[in-house]
Amino acid sequence: MKKGSNGPLTKEQVTELVYQALETELGGVKIYRMAVKCAQNDELREEWEKYLGQTETHVEKLQEVCFAMKLDPDRDTAGRKVVRHIGKSLVKAMQMALDSGTPEAAELVAAECVTLAETKDHMNWELLGLVAKKFSGEGARELVAAYETVEDEEDEHLYHTTGWARELWVASLGLPAVLPPPEEEQHVKTAIGAARAKAGAR
Repeated sequence: MKKGSNGPLTKEQVTELVYQALETELGGVKIYRMAVKCAQNDELREEWEKYLGQTETHVEKLQEVCFAMKLDPDRDTAGRKVVRHIGKSLVKAMQMALDSGTPEAAELVAAECVTLAETKDHMNWELLGLVAKKFSGEGARELVAAYETVEDEEDEHLYHTTGWARELWVASLGLPAVLPPPEEEQHVKTAIGAARAKAGAR
């Protein structure tokens, strides 16, 4: 695979990434609050409550990065508007499921919505990690500190909830489900680890 050229960081896009990451985390707080309402499994509810608290901390970390970079954390951008719209749509989807479906169906929808949100969130932090290695402007130290604090938590959020969504679907199909999912039981925090845990579960 051919690697791209190592050009200088584009400050405008770095700023946009930080803003989108912050908006994703702000939306994540609302998504987790609704997901907790949908949870039927006590272990899943407990996990999402933990992730909610961590997401609230992630918001604070990114606000600190904004202040250090001399950015207004409340400034809106076209990208932030799109991210906000998607977050609101996921909350609305869970509310619809809660209002019109069975509790089990609402829980499954919530797991899918969290997985979708965490996919974007995980990518944001992966990109911020790449930026942190190259960025030398104002806020560089705060960005590195935020990434090092959040990285493992984001891996857990994505891989564990993906496992919950899959196993809740398996259960809904009338097949033997592994709950809690193997990703959680094995404390998976990498894509390879998630794949191995899933493969070994059946």
